Amino acid sequence: MELPDPPPDSDSLPRRNAARVLLLDPLDRVLLMRYDDPPPEGRHWSTPGGGLNPGETFPEAALRELAEETGWADIALAGMVLEQTRLLTHGSVRTRQFERLYLARTDTPGREIRGVAAMHAADGIAAWRWWSLAELDATDELIFPAGIAALIRKVLNDPAG
Repeated sequence: MELPDPPPDSDSLPRRNAARVLLLDPLDRVLLMRYDDPPPEGRHWSTPGGGLNPGETFPEAALRELAEETGWADIALAGMVLEQTRLLTHGSVRTRQFERLYLARTDTPGREIRGVAAMHAADGIAAWRWWSLAELDATDELIFPAGIAALIRKVLNDPAG
């Protein structure tokens, strides 16, 4: 399920910069976080990540957010794989979010997240799980970024990925 593209008049909305991480395990499963938000987003899954702090670069924010949401500070970014702008509600404000998505890998299949339950509760993360490409292809769940399975396939077919 996908949300429609931002309307042309969305340029007047506040802009938020965000960095996200497309984290793959050795089985090429992707880590996604579930949020049970009110409409318009509603229940959805998303890659780990969030907004930039003042003075922070996109890669710095991606690594900080990944560490905050997983407790893992040993992950390195492999490069940017997607840049997009989308509409979302941040707090109660409709926002135009400019995102950069970075590829990263963990060498542990299905790596467990521990010790960040309070952060998940504060950030509205209701659940997390590793998704295979087959599961992504078969689900009716709303997942951000849209077309994530195709993006992963593109990354896996790129010798630099």
